[in-house]
Amino acid sequence: MYKNIVYENAAQRKTYVGEVYDQGERKVKDEVLNGLPEEWARLHRDGHIHIHDLDAYGLTYNCLTFDLLKGFPYDSFEGLSDSRKVLRLFEFYKSIVSKVGNEQSGGMGFGNFDLDTATILRNLGVPANEACRGLIRDSIAEFLQWCNDSHERMGQVSFYVTLNIGLADSDLSRYICRSVIEEFTTLPATVFKPNIVFKVKDGVNHRGDDPNHDLYLLALSCTAKKMIPTYLLCDCEADKPFDPHDLSIMGCRTRVVNDLFGATGSRGRGNIDNISINLPRLALEVDEELPGAPVEQRIELFKEKWTAVADAVTQILLDRYEKTLQRSVELFPTVRKYNLWIEKFGDAETMAENLKHGTLSFGFIGLSEAIEVLTGKKYYAGSEEYSEALDFVRFMRSYADSCIEKYHLNFSLLATSGELISGRFCEIDKKHYSHEITQKGFYTNSFHVEVDSGIPAFEKISKEGPFHTICNGGCITYVELGESPLGNVEGLSEYVDCAIKSGTHYLGFNFPLDICRKCGNKGVFDSCPECGSDEITRIRRVSGYLEILDYFVSGKKHEVSHRRKN
Repeated sequence: MYKNIVYENAAQRKTYVGEVYDQGERKVKDEVLNGLPEEWARLHRDGHIHIHDLDAYGLTYNCLTFDLLKGFPYDSFEGLSDSRKVLRLFEFYKSIVSKVGNEQSGGMGFGNFDLDTATILRNLGVPANEACRGLIRDSIAEFLQWCNDSHERMGQVSFYVTLNIGLADSDLSRYICRSVIEEFTTLPATVFKPNIVFKVKDGVNHRGDDPNHDLYLLALSCTAKKMIPTYLLCDCEADKPFDPHDLSIMGCRTRVVNDLFGATGSRGRGNIDNISINLPRLALEVDEELPGAPVEQRIELFKEKWTAVADAVTQILLDRYEKTLQRSVELFPTVRKYNLWIEKFGDAETMAENLKHGTLSFGFIGLSEAIEVLTGKKYYAGSEEYSEALDFVRFMRSYADSCIEKYHLNFSLLATSGELISGRFCEIDKKHYSHEITQKGFYTNSFHVEVDSGIPAFEKISKEGPFHTICNGGCITYVELGESPLGNVEGLSEYVDCAIKSGTHYLGFNFPLDICRKCGNKGVFDSCPECGSDEITRIRRVSGYLEILDYFVSGKKHEVSHRRKN
């Protein structure tokens, strides 16, 4: 990593091809903005909003959980030996990830990696004998390593891949689930991708007498070492009504469940587009216009300002959606060939037949800073402020729901994972406002309690949990630990239990992980206590995924410097 290179994404590794792509991307983004109505372009340029993946505007959708079984190419495996079938299967996985990763702009999810892989292997007639199992395990390890090492998207970026596991219901699927966890655990600490999500469900794995409880404990042990898996809590208030097989994470936190068109669940569905609104900016405007006014009056103006911006965002989302519908299905050869969307993509005459099942999302960032500007206090510091924060997020959700009724499309409210915008918004606002919230160099993700709050983990989970029920487009809660909780599976399990009771949908655990590049020593240190080297790889979570700190964008580096354990 060269110090003079500026990275725009923590998953980025600069190359010649990537540099050429970046030049083209900047030109395309300018062309997109110049082609939009002046008001829409101004909102993006001046930092009121951020149109995510601007270069993909009207060209493709965002993310997808593969409908893996419907169009699986069994015929291409005919005549192969059992070992070749296993090897070909995992090459197929790599192929669809790399190809779909260049047909869409965001993350990819395997909704039930353990179950689906077992089903495919059984359908291929692969015996579950010792030799084949060994090859399956080795192939899983190679696939995990490939997901971590590959930076082929746009010639420089790794693929955002999530493997959802935990609901295994047979010897083979349990073996696959166990292999994923154990192989990820034993791979070097510098292997921190793909994202692995363990689905926690009573009657399946959560309780001591559940058939997969051993896999749950194994997952927690892996998390204690490497911060992965993260946990999809299928018994939380928002998710309990749904079949856990239909729930999954794609990308870092996207949630796609409800569907106006009858395809409840995430399989074969994804987010089409999302736009994030800068809440602190609106609060700073209110503070300038109504200094010293009663909190109720300030919040009322805040809601009015947000609604005005959201009205424009709605039209941008619709415009982008309609333009994407004009794309030919032939421009999506991989999802078309293997029918990875919910409908038969290959037979579809228009993009609308599939994309109508996707979501259009209102995102937001900096709730904590916004409430602080409006009330003078952190939202998690007082009951009145906390109530105001919850009320405002409900207000945003109500607006999103009204769009469902008005436009008959799947609008949702997304608690944005703002890697770039956490710093971008703050830097723009700092030029116009001298408020202390702009001085730290970043805004807090979504509805999160601020990273330097220092409040106990159970309290943080309890504070954030109710927001999960409201944010139906996706969200996550993190617990920040001071060090690796090795040997404390019981403690992590207690946090999971607390999260389920509080309404938390998706839970992750963070702790600093430093690795000496000379001797391999791991821990938390400025220089290696074993060999004295200052050549240290520092792995941290950026938004929803793990990365090496050196590659973080400016805002996230500022955030890491402020983080305190819960």
